[in-house]
Amino acid sequence: MPYRRTENVARRLAERREAIVEAARALAAEGGMAAVQIAPVAVRAGIAAGTVYRYFPSKTELVRAVMTAVSERELAAMRAAADRAPGPLSAFAAALTAFAARALQRRRLAWAAIAEPVDADIDALRLAYRQALAAEIEQRLAACVRACHLPGQDVRVSAAALVGALIEGLLGPLALDTGTNTGAARAAVQALTLFALRAVGIGDARARGLVVQSAIPEPDEA
Repeated sequence: MPYRRTENVARRLAERREAIVEAARALAAEGGMAAVQIAPVAVRAGIAAGTVYRYFPSKTELVRAVMTAVSERELAAMRAAADRAPGPLSAFAAALTAFAARALQRRRLAWAAIAEPVDADIDALRLAYRQALAAEIEQRLAACVRACHLPGQDVRVSAAALVGALIEGLLGPLALDTGTNTGAARAAVQALTLFALRAVGIGDARARGLVVQSAIPEPDEA
């Protein structure tokens, strides 16, 4: 019986922590990381500010948890899309397409998590996310090179360059603002994925087939 009570308490604590992180993530999606403040997060989660502080003693710790949650969710979506693909080249295209489509669906959150100018502490947290994203792309590229689907190249450099292209092409100040236009968003995802495929050595004709094969997700609430 004591074990059961301990297990239930641990589950409730975990659920409370998750609710706080989700409230903070929702605020970041609306107003960027600057909107992630203890008092508004407490209101959003329906709890007292003191409760938030028990889980997260500082804003930096709370933002760190949000960054971790966003990073894990987006990387998992990329991997799931790639794992459904029939081969390494289509897996690479699917991973890029999944990231691009989800970034445009949640543009404010994606920009906040990856590149929005804020303070140095948060920028340091973002670096880990960009490194994880580059590592995922590098792994997919390396598999394509090993299978002779792509020309030999420094996959680490290529992956870093593609991360830059994804951020600037989708989210940066130079990116086209597709707003709520689903057709424009899908066209932007296709264009950027084609660009990435050409950049690593795939001719346009074959690349178009790969992008068609890679299902572009419809907008959702994930």
